[in-house]
Amino acid sequence: MPSSSLTRVVIDGPAGGIETDINDPGDGRRGIALVAHPNPVQGGTKDNKVVTTLAKTFFALGYVAARPNFRGVGASEGAFDQGRGETEDLIAVAAHLKRHYGKLPVVLAGFSFGAFVQTRAARRIHPQRMVLVGAAVNRFKAEGVPADTLVVHGEHDDVVPLAAVLDWARPQHLPIVVVPGGEHFFHGRLGLLAEIVVRHFHP
Repeated sequence: MPSSSLTRVVIDGPAGGIETDINDPGDGRRGIALVAHPNPVQGGTKDNKVVTTLAKTFFALGYVAARPNFRGVGASEGAFDQGRGETEDLIAVAAHLKRHYGKLPVVLAGFSFGAFVQTRAARRIHPQRMVLVGAAVNRFKAEGVPADTLVVHGEHDDVVPLAAVLDWARPQHLPIVVVPGGEHFFHGRLGLLAEIVVRHFHP
């Protein structure tokens, strides 16, 4: 993403300010992509490599790409809330983006804990589409998602076993894109992750 496109803002949220990086492609915007990061307790931030890969990919596809820090992370105020308050944070950021950029379609994307939180936020944001990467379905109760949700998981994920994701997806008849040899953080396979997203969202 060109550095000139990056804006760092602090958005009012229920627990205080929410530090958010926004990359805006300018004219011809296709939509808004709101990307959520992994578990803050385990060091997750908006600058996680999977999160930035998703944001760069959506930006290249013409989306306004927004990466907030959950409460208690970076300059975001508040404290970790097991996904409850973090859901409210995403809803607040989405509302801000809609006010600022107008009625563009919204894509919710998340990695690990962020994917779990997005399944909760989707109930109220009603996104056009969703992307869930390394979804933490074994650690938290993940909600059901729309039938066209893109779910990407590493074959050898050592944090969230592929079998757990299949168990979650099976009752929903939800396909999973499995990255052969991939682990939770997609080391060495971030380019492939980007390609998968492009194939699903390319105009």
